[in-house]
Amino acid sequence: QVHLVESGGGLVQPGGSLRLSCTGSGRTFRNLDMGWFRQSPGKEREFVATISPSGSSTSYAESVKGRFTISRDNAKSTASLQMNSLVPGDTAVYYCAASGGRYWPKIRTDEYDYWGQGTQVSVSS
Repeated sequence: QVHLVESGGGLVQPGGSLRLSCTGSGRTFRNLDMGWFRQSPGKEREFVATISPSGSSTSYAESVKGRFTISRDNAKSTASLQMNSLVPGDTAVYYCAASGGRYWPKIRTDEYDYWGQGTQVSVSS
């Protein structure tokens, strides 16, 4: 079992930045694929970014490529999402997710075994 806790959400103006963090516990963090997803009201949860267990490989949704950066610190059991140049369309609840290995990248929600509770990101002037 893996327990994930997100932090760092909030309200930011368009063009601003936020950094989300996800802390994991309960299982060897360095063996897990980590991902970030988001969900807006009335929409399905969508893939944002994922990082391999070692941190050597990353993959992003086209909508965030060049603006968001996913990273991890296995020594601290944390994964982060640095979000720059935010736009109103980025407004959503952001979730971190974890999955055991076997293959990478994973971009579907059903490929992940563990989920955090979510953190709200609102981009508005």
